[in-house]
Amino acid sequence: MFKYGIDQLTVDKTIQIARGELKAGLTAEAISKVNECRAKVEKMAASEKAVYGINTGFGPLCDTQISPEETSKLQENLLITHAVGVGNPIGKELSKIMMICKVQALSQGFSGVRIEVIERILFFIENDLLPVVPEQGSVGASGDLAPLSHLFLPLLGEGEFWMGKDIIPAKEVLAKHGLEAIRLEAKEGLGLINGTQFILAHAIRGLHKMEYLLDLADVAGAMSLEGFQGSAAPYKPELHSIRPFKGNIKVAERMRMLLENSENLAGHIDCERVQDPYSLRCIPQVHGASRNAFYHLTELAEIEMNSVTDNPIVLSDTEAISGGNFHGQPLAMALDYGSIAASELGNIADRRCYLLLEGKFGLPRLLTASGGLNSGFMIPQYTTAALVTENKSLCFPPSADSVPTSLGQEDHVSMGSISGRKFNQILGNIEKIFAIELMYAAQALEFRSPNHFSDIMTENFKIIRSKVAKLEDDRVLKDDINAMVEFVKNRAFVVK
Repeated sequence: MFKYGIDQLTVDKTIQIARGELKAGLTAEAISKVNECRAKVEKMAASEKAVYGINTGFGPLCDTQISPEETSKLQENLLITHAVGVGNPIGKELSKIMMICKVQALSQGFSGVRIEVIERILFFIENDLLPVVPEQGSVGASGDLAPLSHLFLPLLGEGEFWMGKDIIPAKEVLAKHGLEAIRLEAKEGLGLINGTQFILAHAIRGLHKMEYLLDLADVAGAMSLEGFQGSAAPYKPELHSIRPFKGNIKVAERMRMLLENSENLAGHIDCERVQDPYSLRCIPQVHGASRNAFYHLTELAEIEMNSVTDNPIVLSDTEAISGGNFHGQPLAMALDYGSIAASELGNIADRRCYLLLEGKFGLPRLLTASGGLNSGFMIPQYTTAALVTENKSLCFPPSADSVPTSLGQEDHVSMGSISGRKFNQILGNIEKIFAIELMYAAQALEFRSPNHFSDIMTENFKIIRSKVAKLEDDRVLKDDINAMVEFVKNRAFVVK
């Protein structure tokens, strides 16, 4: 079992908890830490000394002290007034990941939120009570205020939950489960809505998807190489040991594994071709650079998911530091880097699609033996070209921008929520691009018969042919492309 506030979250563990594959809960040690911190908050709340977020207003009202009698109303007003998100709701799994990451942060004993509040969030997680959270409205500092407010409004009996495909008022759902609305106390509203959990959830979801797509990029590249009958020499370890980037070495190693014992490529060794185009020859350098970005973003995300990102941070019963741990810039910049890295995987895949259409080295033009009457695979490359350009347009870095808010108190913000959303949009487009490349590569392999390919290529070829037949005469390709996209989304391809 995963122990909140004690154990370290990872991308994989977070996804497993969200999908019910790993149980998670509070231990006596974590409960003790939370209770000790809560006692400190209550002492400060009762004192006459102004302590930001505990007995004062927020943002530009930080110098306005609030009486103990008004504290609860202040904290509830905080969630109500900040729930101003717009746009479509985020996916249900993202809402769940946000709650998991928030529990991990609150359970470390620096936020001052009561154990009852954390236990109610855990009840939501364990019973798939998933709040409806609009996708737009966060500027990524003071954290993800708007989405986190929507996420936790149901604690108060406000806001909405998902029930299947329907959206139901929170009051109805709480009543169905015999739950009373929680009345927030000092520091709790701020502890709930300060933080980077919206940005972080998008990073976690994207990293989980990108890890498979990086492996699939190598598979698609290897199958295209088999179809083109290119050279495996650029993947030799001696070449990459003298430029030892971690990602490059990993991709070269994978390409050797994916092409092992290929009789098809062995027949090309003594031909007169000197070198292949970059989209084949430079797979380790290009895919490897994207892997390096993936490693970097993973490292930062896993630091963030085990950090405390609300404000103020409670250190003692007399000191609560008002700092900037809620600022999303550390993830925002890396997410923008990750977006470029993901986009480049699609960029080079589109070039390989085009390469297979050119009619070189024994392949027919447009991958059809009866061109003229038939257009073959001419047009799906238009789709990859469109997706590649869409991805390029999504690579503008939101983290390079900042619009001041809160009457200038919050005068530099990260816009990391937009970075996270765009990262996932790009990855969704990459799934479609790889689907088309793999369909092209399988068609190219048809023209290399009776050569034998590597075992992994043969297995993936069979997977493709289980739903997508060889193209003999022109047909509607939409169903074939959709079948390939489903293969990618469901991780049907063998990548290791």
